Amino acid sequence: MIGDIGIMDSFKKIIFATGNEGKMNEIKEIMKDFIEKYEIIILSLKEAGVDADIVEDGRTFEENALIKARAIAKLTDAVVLADDSGLEVDYLDGAPGIYSARFLGEDTSYDIKNTYILDKLDGVEDDKRTARFVCAIACVFPDGKELCIRGTIEGTIAYEIKGVNGFGYDPIFYVPEYGCTTAELSAEKKNEVSHRGRALAAMMGELEKYYL
Repeated sequence: MIGDIGIMDSFKKIIFATGNEGKMNEIKEIMKDFIEKYEIIILSLKEAGVDADIVEDGRTFEENALIKARAIAKLTDAVVLADDSGLEVDYLDGAPGIYSARFLGEDTSYDIKNTYILDKLDGVEDDKRTARFVCAIACVFPDGKELCIRGTIEGTIAYEIKGVNGFGYDPIFYVPEYGCTTAELSAEKKNEVSHRGRALAAMMGELEKYYL
């Protein structure tokens, strides 16, 4: 539960520590009802005017998410959310994993990354193409409290790039339950079942304890 007026004002603004526009649009859509219910403003780093060079040197998704959230929390009095997410391909021993964003180089396009993974799995049978998307979301409150929650979605690596509705590795991540890649899912369905959607849903459940 929110306490005094100063803390209340701080809790009314959430900064999500990302510069990825596609991710931010997805986050705002997933959190839309929560934002409206509690009259919260949610901003990206750019929208909040926060510029920080953060070294993500954690060994897990959770560690990296907390590193980002803590770093931004030092620069603002708002609630800070940060995520670290990626694709784990079992045939590649869990790669690209926590290095998903930097896989094959910082500025390498996802077309190149996706094609590389497909090439590595060329000829590999269905039962060995298992993979998952992982998302860890950390929260640091103005009063110093911290939370970290993980969400996942299981699937396989597709045989070709398909779909235009997602971003990143979505066009090669096949979800047998829906018979398509996550880039072929509607935005509404993807937000409901994705790793980020599940992690954010769980995080909003925890956040409600502070806003009620």
